[in-house]
Amino acid sequence: MTESTTRGTTVLPPQDLEPMLDLSRFLEKVTEPAALLGPDGQTVPLPLEAYRVLVDVVHAMREGKAITVASIDQLLTTQQAADFLGISRPTLVKLLESDEIPHESPGAGRHRRVRLRDVLDYQERKRSRRRLALDELIQDAVGAGLYEAEQADYADALRRARQGRG
Repeated sequence: MTESTTRGTTVLPPQDLEPMLDLSRFLEKVTEPAALLGPDGQTVPLPLEAYRVLVDVVHAMREGKAITVASIDQLLTTQQAADFLGISRPTLVKLLESDEIPHESPGAGRHRRVRLRDVLDYQERKRSRRRLALDELIQDAVGAGLYEAEQADYADALRRARQGRG
């Protein structure tokens, strides 16, 4: 890899995507891990975990996306963590200050660092809460008979429900 294609642990997709598309088509036909062939002709079986990562990387790169490989213990800046979560830095800082996400303050400065593991844990907790809330909404809709209702009836019931909560 050349300096123009890497930035730390981030790899940008190649300008010529044709070889990536060929590899992607090949991996779509392969249903289980194969082996790596070294320059000396030696073959090494590819573990399932490495195969899955390879498939994900090739899929993303064929779409022109950059890939970052990071240790779960990697420390992120607040901006990096916010970018990862798709939120603003001030929103992330509020999450840190409310202890939603653990953080460290190395040195005497105000700079905070967040472990990737903690960001992933927060993301999973948030995803679980959303799923639970959606399940509750679905149960409420089923209980109210809204799955069989006409669209106008549904809109009316939704309006009444919103007024009742407000």
